[in-house]
Amino acid sequence: WFQPVQELSIEDRISRAQYQMTLSTPDTALLAEWVPRLQAALAQRPELADIGSDLQNDGWQAYVEIDRTAAARLGVQVQTITAALQNAFAQRQIATLFTQSNQYRVVLEQDPARAQGMAALDHVFVAASDGTPVALSALAHWSSRKAPVVVNHQSQFPAATLSFNLGNGHSLGDAVAAVEEVQQQLGWPLSIESRFLGAAEAFRASLSNTLWLVLAAVVVMYLVLGILYESAIHPITILSTLPSATVGALLALLVSGRALDMVAVIGIVLLIGLVKKNGIMMVDFALEAERHERLSARAAIHRAAILRFRPILMTTLAALLGALPLMLASGSGAELRQPLGLVMVGGLLVSQVLTLYTTPVIYLFFERIAQRRGR
Repeated sequence: WFQPVQELSIEDRISRAQYQMTLSTPDTALLAEWVPRLQAALAQRPELADIGSDLQNDGWQAYVEIDRTAAARLGVQVQTITAALQNAFAQRQIATLFTQSNQYRVVLEQDPARAQGMAALDHVFVAASDGTPVALSALAHWSSRKAPVVVNHQSQFPAATLSFNLGNGHSLGDAVAAVEEVQQQLGWPLSIESRFLGAAEAFRASLSNTLWLVLAAVVVMYLVLGILYESAIHPITILSTLPSATVGALLALLVSGRALDMVAVIGIVLLIGLVKKNGIMMVDFALEAERHERLSARAAIHRAAILRFRPILMTTLAALLGALPLMLASGSGAELRQPLGLVMVGGLLVSQVLTLYTTPVIYLFFERIAQRRGR
């Protein structure tokens, strides 16, 4: 049967590989020299596979060199020679014919039977100043040279695109680091600008912003919890549950051999919100018991751990069972969702086991500090 396949494309070009990087420079000759060198060097790295390039330098061009002395002697201007070549080979539109039902463009060109190969230049004639036709061979010399079939552009500069897939057992981060290392080893010219496209560029941007995103989330949670509990210490008690969840998430990725990609980062941010509620349940209950029932800190947190164990276990199991289908999914598109499930399952398991023991200890530790400062 037919099943839809997820195809995620983020501002990249059409190629046979999944990831791309573009190289641009004002000098096309420099591009033609360094792109094959980089492609050959990257082919030796195990982090990358199926390396390809859209640079096509196997074309041919006719290079015409005008003999200005002969042209002046015969009374032929350079502009006249240029116009003759354009009329013969540029397929210049000179008119448009309109009918009742359609319109037709009139294109000026040389006889197609004589326009094949370098011999086509032998049939080009230009007009001298007195109107006498002069053969182009009497005014110029020509030769054939290698030239690119097509010149792509990026931001108005000539550019070439390298495409690659990931090697077996390697992540996108390994591939990006390998490309940067190879460029340094080759002594990459500063005049050639290189940048990743599509998913590779989005991955680099996400890595640079992930740390700030997580720190911003932690700071916002600290401020909200501090306002809620009217305390500058116990929000740290609740946030102490986050390291164990992060360790569990990273261990799950490590054991499964999956990379820390964008979906896994999204899962870690989601995990922060899920795990934090375990600490909130215990700390909130303990603070209420201390303030209203006049219990000691030790008795309050002990009572909170016992009475809130069932709600904590139920909410954790609900989130865990909801993430299991993502982790165990198979079929088309499952590879996109599995890191999210792995991060959630691993983080919830480790945090559930550790926070039930570490949160009361940290609560008592900070309570003793608060009592000493109060005295």
